[in-house]
Amino acid sequence: MKIKNQEFRKSKSNNTDINNTDKSDTDSIYPSYPVILCSQVLKERLRPDGKEQIDEYRNIIRDQISYECFQKGDSGQIAEVDELIELMAEVMTMPDSCILRIAGVDKTASVVKSRFMKINQMHMEYVLDCLSSNTTKIGNIKAYLLTVLYNATMTINHYYTAEVRHDLYGVGEVPC
Repeated sequence: MKIKNQEFRKSKSNNTDINNTDKSDTDSIYPSYPVILCSQVLKERLRPDGKEQIDEYRNIIRDQISYECFQKGDSGQIAEVDELIELMAEVMTMPDSCILRIAGVDKTASVVKSRFMKINQMHMEYVLDCLSSNTTKIGNIKAYLLTVLYNATMTINHYYTAEVRHDLYGVGEVPC
């Protein structure tokens, strides 16, 4: 029996282009979240009649969350609400086939849109309350806000139930 050395294929080096100009020095090694992948180019945000679609969604969202109630309050809070409305309106104008990363899971824009259309004034107050009580460092605020908005309709009841149970613990019987 004759022993032969194994032949190995030549491997490609990890960095073949040392003058890579596709990435800027400010790009992070971590992917930017929320990752937005579209199977088609984003549609024009102008409707045939010239009115911007994003303006329409801003108005719909403002009606949905009773925006005038937030206008009567703290000016800092209205700025936060405006940012959330802007973020929601941006998502609402995306094609349904786009993919958004919410809490690390890829979701189609149509799913995210349907969840956003359920948000009302109570959900918005809940989101603002959660944001104001958060003390941890947030790496990507846009991804965090999208996730908080997306989850608001599903978590609001349990959140307030847990708060009541916490506040009433030891005081007496906790209501069911």
